[in-house]
This record gives sequence, structure tokens and C-alpha cells, in this order.
Amino acid sequence: MNISVRIEVFKEDDVYVAISPDLNVSSFGETIEDAKRSVREAIEAFIEECERMGTLEDVLEESGFVKIGDSWELRKPVSEEALAFTR
Repeated sequence: MNISVRIEVFKEDDVYVAISPDLNVSSFGETIEDAKRSVREAIEAFIEECERMGTLEDVLEESGFVKIGDSWELRKPVSEEALAFTR
């Protein structure tokens, strides 16, 4: 089974925080590469636990993933943009 996830990396103070917003899994590291490696391990642990509990397919579907053959991929938006609000 293949699962493609999106990650984002941010700098917060003196550490880098990596997050998979679609799975709501995050981790951190002293460098960008450390943060990416750390979030990969966290995602793998999350997926393994979901498999152990028998909930992986439900979790992926609820998180917006679509099964295509043996792969789970994020659904593709037809439009994506940032909106700004002023109050």
C-alpha cells in the first residue's frame, strides 16, 4: 500500500516544525531535514497504529484521501487560494 501525504515545514524560534496537515501529525527538529525525518517517523507510527486498530481506511477517507488501486492519494482541489480578512 502506498500513501502520499503532504507536509509543511515552519521555523518557530530556534526549531523547525514539520506537520502533515491532512493527518494532523507533527514533529520537529533542529534543521529542516531533521524535522522532515522526524515527521516521517511520526507519520509511520501513526499509520502503523491505525493499521493495528483496524481503522486506517476510515481515518484516510475521513482525512480526504482517495484510494486509487493500491495507493491512497489526497483528493485534488479544483481551486485553492488564501483568503485575507481585516476586522
